Amino acid sequence: MPAGPWSCISFVPVTIHTEPSGSDLSRLRINRDAPPRLRWLPWVAVVVLAVSAAGLYPRVRALVAERQAPEVDVVRATQIVTTPGGSTALPVLVATGYVVARRSSDVGVKVGGRIATLRFEEGTRVRRGAVIAEIEHADIDAQLEAARRAVAEAEAMLAQTIAARDEDVRNLDRQRALARDGITTNANLTAAEAAAAVSAARVKSAEAAIASARARVRVAEEALENTNVRAPFDGVVIKKRAEVGETVSPFGVQGQASREGGAIATIADLGELEVQTEVSENSVAKLTPGMPAEVTLQAYQGQTYRGRLRQIFPSADRAKAIVEVRVSILDADAHVKPEMTASVTFQEPASQRRGQTGSQIGADPIVTVPKRAVSEQNGQSIVWVVTDGTAARRPVALGSERIDQIEVKSGVMAGETVIINAPAGLTDRARVRVKGS
Repeated sequence: MPAGPWSCISFVPVTIHTEPSGSDLSRLRINRDAPPRLRWLPWVAVVVLAVSAAGLYPRVRALVAERQAPEVDVVRATQIVTTPGGSTALPVLVATGYVVARRSSDVGVKVGGRIATLRFEEGTRVRRGAVIAEIEHADIDAQLEAARRAVAEAEAMLAQTIAARDEDVRNLDRQRALARDGITTNANLTAAEAAAAVSAARVKSAEAAIASARARVRVAEEALENTNVRAPFDGVVIKKRAEVGETVSPFGVQGQASREGGAIATIADLGELEVQTEVSENSVAKLTPGMPAEVTLQAYQGQTYRGRLRQIFPSADRAKAIVEVRVSILDADAHVKPEMTASVTFQEPASQRRGQTGSQIGADPIVTVPKRAVSEQNGQSIVWVVTDGTAARRPVALGSERIDQIEVKSGVMAGETVIINAPAGLTDRARVRVKGS
């Protein structure tokens, strides 16, 4: 600074204190002990902020670019391996149905009456022919006793008529001997012959009476047997449909409209369980008798059971355009119960996946992706693969379709992440955001 009249004057910081209560100038004073101001401090702050902004710029730019990237759904490509003799991992069709017993019966009564005894509860195991219930039968007992007494009476009458017949036969023999000697008359001989004939007829009548009485005994015994309800086969009672004291008939349980047919119990053979399901007419051609299947219960999603297609029904439902099929469960355990909801995945037999040389292709790994992961560009099938937030365009060679999956013979490896329903305008090496990440 050039010398001047004020060059010898130095400026000292002044601190002015004011009192909150007023503005009296006499209270103003100069604090000559205050430290000097640091003039370079603002410039240091500016430089620090500039350096920090320069370091953060790439990261902020990348963050902004990532937030502007399209959001996509992804899945991983799956690898499956077939097993000799049949596949457990090559699904061709999925259907839903219910577990049923191959043999199941609503056991009812033959005669009406009031239930006197029940010998079962839900879960009771029964043997074929075992009596599981009885109907009150006091009246039938009385009829049976009367029929048996009638048999005894008829037998006694038969014994008397046989004795009388034998006496008449002996008298006839005597009269014939006397007639040969000329001692008796023809009238006595004729009377003896008539008496013997009548006695023989009475014996036949008594024998017929005995047969009739015995038939009535059998009728009463059959009526008594009809009051017993027997198990038709070995099985388990899965539903109890009546109680002691209820009046039942072959046409239903009185006052219980839900128990039609006089059924008092439902018995099922739990040793042969199967899934009853329905398949659309368009998919029936994919099924073959004996086809392997995998059964999953809705109650136990983590456990699967081996199955085999047992029957394709010979007729379809015209109204629903479906065909009913039955799938036997080969390794059912205690978890599998009738009326449970089950999912059946029909699988392609390994015998259908053989190459031209006869070698089994099913032994080779197969990579599949969802059909929604495949798109077309310029007449070529492509799949978008995501790696570190970047989408890469991959041309692929496709194989056969399997439900909602499709085989990828080349272009994608098992475990790679692919985009489902790729957004329009997606370009190769473009940044993407994975939903849920």
